[in-house]
Amino acid sequence: MPLDGPWQFQTGDDLSWAAPSFDDSRWEQISANQSWGEQSHPSYSGYAWYRRHVTFSGPVSGAVSDLAIMVRHVDDVYEIYWNGKPLGGNGEFPPHAVWFPLSQPPQIFAWPATASTSLAQSGVLAVRVWKAPFLSDDSGKRGGFSSAPIAGTLEAVNAAKTKLDYEWLRSRQFLFGEDLLYALVAVLSFLAWLRDRHEWPLLWVSAFAFASILRFVVFGLGIPWPMTIADGVAAPVSSLRDISLWFLLLTLLQLREKRGLVLLTRIFACISLAATTGDGLVSIFGWTSQWIVPTQIADASLTGIYILTASLPLVLVFFAFSRRRRLDATARLVAILAFLSGMLQVVQNIAPQGNRFTHWTLADRIGAPLFTVNGNSISIVAISSTLLLLSIVLAVYRNSLESRRRQIALEQELLSAQELQRALIPEMQELQGFTFTSSYLPAAEVGGDFFQLIPAEGSCTGSTLVVIGDVSGKGLKAAMSVALIVGAIRTLVEISSSPSEILAGINRRVCGRLQDGFVTCLILRLDPDGTCVMANAGHPPPFLNDREMEAPGALPLGLISDLNYPEFRSRLKEGDHLTLYTDGLLEARNPVGELYGFDRMHALFARKPSAAEAAQIAVDFGQDDDITVLTLTRTQVVSRAAY
Repeated sequence: MPLDGPWQFQTGDDLSWAAPSFDDSRWEQISANQSWGEQSHPSYSGYAWYRRHVTFSGPVSGAVSDLAIMVRHVDDVYEIYWNGKPLGGNGEFPPHAVWFPLSQPPQIFAWPATASTSLAQSGVLAVRVWKAPFLSDDSGKRGGFSSAPIAGTLEAVNAAKTKLDYEWLRSRQFLFGEDLLYALVAVLSFLAWLRDRHEWPLLWVSAFAFASILRFVVFGLGIPWPMTIADGVAAPVSSLRDISLWFLLLTLLQLREKRGLVLLTRIFACISLAATTGDGLVSIFGWTSQWIVPTQIADASLTGIYILTASLPLVLVFFAFSRRRRLDATARLVAILAFLSGMLQVVQNIAPQGNRFTHWTLADRIGAPLFTVNGNSISIVAISSTLLLLSIVLAVYRNSLESRRRQIALEQELLSAQELQRALIPEMQELQGFTFTSSYLPAAEVGGDFFQLIPAEGSCTGSTLVVIGDVSGKGLKAAMSVALIVGAIRTLVEISSSPSEILAGINRRVCGRLQDGFVTCLILRLDPDGTCVMANAGHPPPFLNDREMEAPGALPLGLISDLNYPEFRSRLKEGDHLTLYTDGLLEARNPVGELYGFDRMHALFARKPSAAEAAQIAVDFGQDDDITVLTLTRTQVVSRAAY
């Protein structure tokens, strides 16, 4: 039966109060069905004692092992005595206090086997209690018993506990189902993110769901975590949940291009995480007798900072709607539910602050059940959080599908660009009097390097124009510029065989069309007799055998529209090895950041490698840019009469 009714009660602490002979007639009387904070001692923390004279009668066999007492919960640390002898307790008293959350299961304590039968059936129950100092959101209504303990035979008490455990499990079916849903979302989202690391919303969804599970594990499963540890872990976990939601909203509400909002979100994330981590450390290490007041001040201050940051979803949603952005239905639903959930969270965090003095009940009313289903209390907070999760999952799923569609379209464009670049790479052809090799290795799917071998026309029939160049930048934009330039080159060689005139013509066509970019380009006209006419527009000069050729330079193409490019004339002897390259070879970089450099390049070209060998050496060193290498080796001297 429950030991309800009046108990003798006294604040303070004296171990002699456990003795059965102690006179407690002058103590006040209070009920064990309510905490002392709800009766005559609101906002009291510290030590207090309960005493009750008990006589057991009825179907007790007389064996001391047949008697037991069950305590559902006592705030916060307690120890039970029977006729001055301890039966057991829960937690540890100061100076190294340890106490547990409200969700801890009921505790059963059996009478000691050393007690006599007479003492077992009649005597004094005394309960020593210590209530921990209040946090900033404590109402002051807690302390001591919250419901009367139950005493009787061990079999009956165990049966009563089994019934309570069943009722506890039954009342949490909705919470268990909700958190299983969170777990499923967390695992699937994380696995999906591992498949595509660019889909950051999937990672934020996983973190959002995982943080919710952690809070439930800490407070909702009845695991006897020390309260300081539980509060210390729960604070940063709540911050992680909030931060994940913020970055999700930036994506789903199409706000990522707003640099100010992104920066504000990052700042709030850092502040929130720092405040909650600090609050958690204060909770874990601050509850000692000499630090109680500073700890309470720090707890209130850090909680205030966290509440301020928790209002960020309201700002993001307001900004998205005030700018009248075209959001789809799922994004609007997420915005509405995030706004509602954010409002509830802010109110639930603000309303309890200083509750011992304000006595506000708004937070309790918000958390109160709207209705009950099969013993499960459903509140507006539970409904809003579940709907928010479902709407986020739907919105992220649709966002991922749209991102995948755009990715497929982009990949198709890259494939088309690759096909275009392959079409622009000249087919291998014989050069009269020369052996020719080439290698083109883009750093990405498409690149900005180009080269052409074009037979000269008109008075230079029999000669070959060799063109190599590099468009600033990388990727699809550079590849499109390459197509423009190669088209211009093929048009100009029908008009002129002069490298200088061709460069000037390309320059006129690309000026103002490269969006602040530029092009380096080198053009050689090789005659069968070994004559080489060269013009250069800012490109690295070629190597002749083991030395760099001296050639007049000029600005790259695309910077100034009216430029002349001087020509340089030389003659190649039989066996001469000419190497043309782009700066991707020179600027190859190894894992420690060291450039390939001129010294290595001099040594490389002195060995007269083929284009493929030179390019592969640079790639093995560490490719950082597009690499193009052309080699021309003079094989025989051909007189002009031969062509």
